[in-house]
Amino acid sequence: MKKYLPPILMLVIFEAVAVTLWQTKDNIFYLFNFSYIGCSIALGMFLFIRKHRNARRIVQLLVGLYMLIYLGLICRENMQIEGFWYYLFTGVFEAATIHYAVAKIFGPLIFGRGWCGYACWTAMVLDFLPYKTPSHERKNLGWIRYVTFAASLIFVAALFLAHVGNIERIMFWAFIIGNAVYYAVGIAMAYAFKDNRAFCKYFCPITVFLKPMSYFARIRVTCDKEKCISCGKCARVCPMDVDVRDNSRNRKNGTECILCMECVKNCPADAL
Repeated sequence: MKKYLPPILMLVIFEAVAVTLWQTKDNIFYLFNFSYIGCSIALGMFLFIRKHRNARRIVQLLVGLYMLIYLGLICRENMQIEGFWYYLFTGVFEAATIHYAVAKIFGPLIFGRGWCGYACWTAMVLDFLPYKTPSHERKNLGWIRYVTFAASLIFVAALFLAHVGNIERIMFWAFIIGNAVYYAVGIAMAYAFKDNRAFCKYFCPITVFLKPMSYFARIRVTCDKEKCISCGKCARVCPMDVDVRDNSRNRKNGTECILCMECVKNCPADAL
């Protein structure tokens, strides 16, 4: 039963968040929201343990479509980074602010960039493209993420400084247009670099939050050096170019592991 402890632990963490926010905010939506996400992630982890080949993809669709369609399009909440800035400037701890606090700022201290592997609605689409493992060396283009990060902050700040009316409606359309741009750029980059995750590596502004916090992640892939046969297969199948054979915090691209477990599934020696 020990192997089922991780999904149980993940479910307990999300349920604790769900109940805490439900009681403190006096809004039962948070109980439903975080319980649903926690159950979806725990289900995926359970299916992975049972060696279901599409375990991660099931979670991506369950959570990604929920965030995109229900929260974004139906509830008209901007769950992109612009929505985070919007609620931050208004001083309201709601929707995108809570989402970012749990999934992208404090949550990564526990599960690193698991969000990117199991819940991101942009990566959910990009992972359907044919270039699942990078075929070229990583480009020195990581600075782009800081440009997009700053652009999102400047955009929302400008709306407040200019005292633009009906900002909530603007935020909704920013969500629609922003997602369309992300999908277009992500698909274009995937084909240009022959790498489905090129968008995540170079363009995504969310990684500015994720990278420093993921350095301290408690849940991470480690290597049993006694079992490892140094075949290099884990490095070849990793979509994020992480050297999982190195157990140190400073390993190559260590803060970019999305816990997709491709390395674990493909290790011939069960060393990971």
